[in-house]
Amino acid sequence: MKIQAAVTHAQGDPFSIEEVSVSALRADEVLVKIVATGVCHTDAVGRDLGVSPYPIVLGHEGAGIIEQVGENVRRLAPGDHVVMSFAHCGQCDNCLTGHPTVCELFNDLNFGGRMDDHTCRLHQGDTDVHTFFGQSSFGTHAVAHERNVVKVDRDVDLALLGPLGCGIQTGAGTVLNRLKPEFGTSIAVYGCGAVGLSAIMAAKIAGCPQIFAVDVHDNRLELAKELGATHTLNGKNVDVVKEIKAHSKGGTHYAVESTGAPPVVRQCMQALRPLGQAAIVGVTPEMNIDVHNDLMAEGKSMIGVIEGDSVPRVFIPQLIGFYKAGKFPFDRLVKFYDFNQINQAFEDSASGATVKPILKWA
Repeated sequence: MKIQAAVTHAQGDPFSIEEVSVSALRADEVLVKIVATGVCHTDAVGRDLGVSPYPIVLGHEGAGIIEQVGENVRRLAPGDHVVMSFAHCGQCDNCLTGHPTVCELFNDLNFGGRMDDHTCRLHQGDTDVHTFFGQSSFGTHAVAHERNVVKVDRDVDLALLGPLGCGIQTGAGTVLNRLKPEFGTSIAVYGCGAVGLSAIMAAKIAGCPQIFAVDVHDNRLELAKELGATHTLNGKNVDVVKEIKAHSKGGTHYAVESTGAPPVVRQCMQALRPLGQAAIVGVTPEMNIDVHNDLMAEGKSMIGVIEGDSVPRVFIPQLIGFYKAGKFPFDRLVKFYDFNQINQAFEDSASGATVKPILKWA
């Protein structure tokens, strides 16, 4: 089968829409006709930093319609509306205890470029084209293991739903699945991109009466306020730690750090009250931390969270339910682009002009 896909041939290359061949499905796989797919920072990492082999078709926030299923697939059928999420083995201790985001094979299955049988489904002539996150949704069609495909309601715009597979579930899941703030507690969210704004909406669902949003862009802070933030702080203009402590009785109970910037990571720790918990979801480089003063001396905790500690087949339908109930308006974050505008969409994401681009096939 021939499809059109955005191929990345070498590290840092722009996306090029080309013809690609798709191999036949294995028994536990499905073929999805892609309707739309989100643009995520992790795709830019895959393009620019060489974390996966080339050539590769990136894309890992795909939404579409099942066209074909393998002979052993029983849960899904042609015509089903689906969202694709991260790949996981389904067999290791972490997968079996409800934590597939820390699957023992997570890096191999999502960044290694091949499916779980160590082969590729995409090709150009005799050349293997590598897979990303077990889906490669930057194409007209994608092959995925049924494990990382989530059936969704038909009464919601399918084109909108792809980002639930990664960025949006990361922010919302970090709050609702991992931190689980008690009613009446406070939280600060550092960085108001798609992940941070999703965390803010989730904190409102959780009933946090104080939700601090921290960013350096006033337009994003304004959106954060509209989505549930009770306090907004521009880090370029104020002492963030001082302001949060002054308005939260000495610091917040929880924090979500999505920027990956070492100075901001320090802020998020310093603005916690004693026994506070900080969840780090941004890709953070090596940095120094004062373990005694910023962590141990006040009994604080700092944890890493991947993909919102979510079980996608459970959590994504929950988020759609919140959206349908008017409690999780993630549609406020998105802007649609035609698929041939993929390079522009990445530029707009990098510059901050668009919070969450979504690419649509005509």
